[in-house]
Amino acid sequence: MTDVARRAGVSLGTVSNVINNPGVVSERTLQRVQDAIDELGFVPNQVARSLAVGRANTIGFVIVDLANSYFVDIARGVEELADESGVRLLLANSDVDLAKQDSYLELFEESRVSGILLAPLDAPLTRADQVRQRDMPVVHVNWPGVESESCGVVVDEEFGGYTATRHLIELGRRRLLFAGGPLSLSAVASRLTGARRAIEEEKGRVVLEMQETDRLTVAAGLDVGRRIAARTAAERPDGLVSAADALASGAIQTMLYSGIDVPGDIAVIGYDNNHFAADHVIPISTMGQPGVDMGRAAAKLLFEEITKVPHAHRTITMRPELILRESTTGRAWAE
Repeated sequence: MTDVARRAGVSLGTVSNVINNPGVVSERTLQRVQDAIDELGFVPNQVARSLAVGRANTIGFVIVDLANSYFVDIARGVEELADESGVRLLLANSDVDLAKQDSYLELFEESRVSGILLAPLDAPLTRADQVRQRDMPVVHVNWPGVESESCGVVVDEEFGGYTATRHLIELGRRRLLFAGGPLSLSAVASRLTGARRAIEEEKGRVVLEMQETDRLTVAAGLDVGRRIAARTAAERPDGLVSAADALASGAIQTMLYSGIDVPGDIAVIGYDNNHFAADHVIPISTMGQPGVDMGRAAAKLLFEEITKVPHAHRTITMRPELILRESTTGRAWAE
């Protein structure tokens, strides 16, 4: 900056204003300083700036699994609001690894970002709590906040499981199978609770069995489909409530290969509205998560904390949306 000031014939403070607050500098001086910056190839040192002011004009977002388009949608929502607010966004993928999640939290804290968004693993958030207690704003996404201590944005997973199951019941399906897991995942457990609530309303007219899976993947879904196909036609369920679109995709592939008609013999509904669901060989009905809206809401909560506006820690709960496609409604979906 000293070199730029010398080349442009202005004070160091004027160079600082050109970089950080150009509106207070005359057009002529602004151009002279900008020409000096271009000639010298000057690039502002954001690390040094963050050390001087205590925080960078940047937020960090640690995402649990970038392979899941649901979290990509959340990131898009965060990015939208960050762009509108003139704030830079740094993304990190923990890849369902707690050690990586903690290391990224440490990295963002050491980099003095203004605040952190965290879409965490379903595990104790010890490191996130420690970072927050050192006066670093941390807002959770797809995870509730800690009452009176932090904010979060979540989806009503029980409502999602209930709605998906009610959809199959209203189509006349009476032998249902819920597939998903592990049940130690709070989202899967809540979706199952919602499904059971829908069954209880039928007072014995509809039955629900449960098949726990080790993961929410296509491979796990292939196994679900194989198990269904191994039964006699009379023993098979006529409706499958899948805790994830990836599971539904794998199950549909195996069942079609085994000669089981979807949705004629068995209607299948997934969860999350992953981007591939609409383009599947049988487009998959699903519960769509409001990912973009969740990201925007989480970023807004974080900016409230960063700017110290009047703020009460809270958890925002959003509802998923039933999206109908061929895997439950058949040809009616395309009409």
